[in-house]
Amino acid sequence: MAQIFPRSADMWLRLALLILFGGLAGLFVALVVLDRSDYNSGKGWLVRQPVPFSHEHHAGALKIDCRYCHDSVETSAVAGLPPTDTCMSCHSQIWTGAEMLASVRQSLVEHRPLRWNRVAELPDYVYFQHNVHVNAGVGCETCHGQVDTMPLMYRAESFTMSWCLDCHQDPAPRLRPRDAVTTMGWKTEHDRRAVGEEMIKEHHIDTENLTHCYICHR
Repeated sequence: MAQIFPRSADMWLRLALLILFGGLAGLFVALVVLDRSDYNSGKGWLVRQPVPFSHEHHAGALKIDCRYCHDSVETSAVAGLPPTDTCMSCHSQIWTGAEMLASVRQSLVEHRPLRWNRVAELPDYVYFQHNVHVNAGVGCETCHGQVDTMPLMYRAESFTMSWCLDCHQDPAPRLRPRDAVTTMGWKTEHDRRAVGEEMIKEHHIDTENLTHCYICHR
């Protein structure tokens, strides 16, 4: 009886299947790595703004408190972005003709707010309140990094679910006195965990429920 397929056909079929499944496995691994990469989370990436605002200059060199521009951070779910009037409270007196501030002056004349682009943006299904965290003693730099060293603002952390849970599972080492919340590079001569435990007691933080789903998803 004549042989229809050559003896090598079985070998080529096995090789083709090996390449196919190997390629699919490689694609899956690549997608997992990409999903967990800084490219996907945006960590470390600059976000372009309508004005090249330097936190290094304002918060670092000039020591302007975060709350001067983000004035609702202690009382609202959102930190708030500075209106043009806040910018012009200084720049009507200094750097009045600077080219980089042309859009700020135009915003004031036209009564049209500047459209700042969010750097630390969370998905719509995440329930987050700035005032709760700030009043509990979570420092601004915990999430936003040391902005006083950033000439241009970038996302300092990944803001993934696992990153948030790391803090919710063990908040004590990340807490500080409320009067130090906006301090960049804050240090203490006391044990950080002991300080945090004291903040938990002082602010009546219910650590038992911090990892429940409804805390962040409502």
